[in-house]
Amino acid sequence: MEELKLLGNRASPFSYRVLWALKHKGAKYEYVEEDLFNKSELLLRCNPIHKQIPVLVHAGKPLPESIIILEYIEDTWPQNPLLPLDPHERTMARFWIKFGEDKAPIFYKFFHTVGEEQVKGTKEAEELLKTIEEYGLGDKEFFGGEELGLTDIAYGWIACWLDVLAEAAGVEMLGPQCFPRLQAWAERFKQLPLIKDNLPDRHKMLTFFKSRREKIIAPAATT
Repeated sequence: MEELKLLGNRASPFSYRVLWALKHKGAKYEYVEEDLFNKSELLLRCNPIHKQIPVLVHAGKPLPESIIILEYIEDTWPQNPLLPLDPHERTMARFWIKFGEDKAPIFYKFFHTVGEEQVKGTKEAEELLKTIEEYGLGDKEFFGGEELGLTDIAYGWIACWLDVLAEAAGVEMLGPQCFPRLQAWAERFKQLPLIKDNLPDRHKMLTFFKSRREKIIAPAATT
């Protein structure tokens, strides 16, 4: 059997994207937990450009960046496909995945700021959620229709991490009254056995992100 190793971190939604995809495909792999504040020689050697997780090592060849890894997994393990067969639907799935990646800095703005900047960042994130709900998800159960797809996995952090980040930052986000269809999708997503059985402890996540936010905003508090 060819070596398959995932370098990740239990607080990282990007690591879980890859983990979920591997488990969905039934691929056997070794998981290696990385300390983001004391990066291993293995991680630095496998991802010398960005020096970040996740990294997938397959047959001795490393691959960085979660979305790139997801595409590789889909191409390498064709069983249990996560992308539609229809060319248009397949392309639109990739469009929405890219949209989420391009807008990621806006999503995290509320977590990294305070005061008026945080209020502004929260509103910007809510506008993005509105766009994703209306044009990406629509009235479908999942982004690709009735079954879990690659777009759902890419947006899984919204279902499983966004409320934790919002609570850590002291803001309210993804309320059922504001985004009822997106909230319903998030609940369906989290109840899938694949997801439900492979999630980090929420209390530990909240503690971690509260600590991270305190360190991030500390310079602003002293100015």
